[in-house]
Amino acid sequence: MESFFISYRVSSFHVVTYGGEANVIFCFHGYGENADSYGIFEELLGSRYKLVAIEMPFHGKTTWRGPLLLEVEGLITVMNEILGSTSATFSVMGYSMGGRVALRLLQEMPERIEKLVLIAPDGLHKNFWQRIANQSFVGNQLFKFTMRHPGWLFGLMKIGFTLKLLNSNMEKFLRYYLDEEAERLMLYKRWTTMRKFRPTQASLQQIIQSNKTPVHLFFGKYDRIIVSRWGYLFANTLPTVPVKEIAAGHILLQQKYVSEIASPFMEE
Repeated sequence: MESFFISYRVSSFHVVTYGGEANVIFCFHGYGENADSYGIFEELLGSRYKLVAIEMPFHGKTTWRGPLLLEVEGLITVMNEILGSTSATFSVMGYSMGGRVALRLLQEMPERIEKLVLIAPDGLHKNFWQRIANQSFVGNQLFKFTMRHPGWLFGLMKIGFTLKLLNSNMEKFLRYYLDEEAERLMLYKRWTTMRKFRPTQASLQQIIQSNKTPVHLFFGKYDRIIVSRWGYLFANTLPTVPVKEIAAGHILLQQKYVSEIASPFMEE
């Protein structure tokens, strides 16, 4: 394992690498997580690949000092600096929020991505709250106000739970990130900074078909946060894209699932 920082304007990205081979897999973590999430793959993949895990703004040891906006081109600049090249190819793994990052990168530079492995990925469905919060100035200001004064949102959530419009897993998930003011303010910063990472499904489907990009989708069979149905709908017109369900919930980056998730990289 190696840990270092890459400067980007007035900020710095924390990067952790596992393994040491020339074949690079960029790894993007989930919301509230960090590069350590991918250490579980080192034993199995480290002799064949170099896993490069980049911590996103307001995650891990990455220090974000600029405006609350990371452009897709900015992340690509950081990746190119790590690679030492603006044309080198690589594979990508993305979990949850990191899946949305991975999809957006495929949309931006499809000719450079050799393989894409998505694990319970965000980005395959339209997230109502993210759209409201990030697609307009008014929506973002409402989001900011709500994170400071969440009373009305808690009331709406209570109604949703009472009417069983929200399941217990979703309730726990929301409570975890919304009960504490510090977590709410962090949610605002993270979502706002990452707002440009919104993939377009139709464009991605066309790219995957025309470039014949190997894409593998993994979902937790009992996941109620990011459900497998979205994966099946996305892959409906893509016969070469397998969708696999693991007998688990949303937390798939665990040692017991490593062999199955890493299997696409062991096929060569």
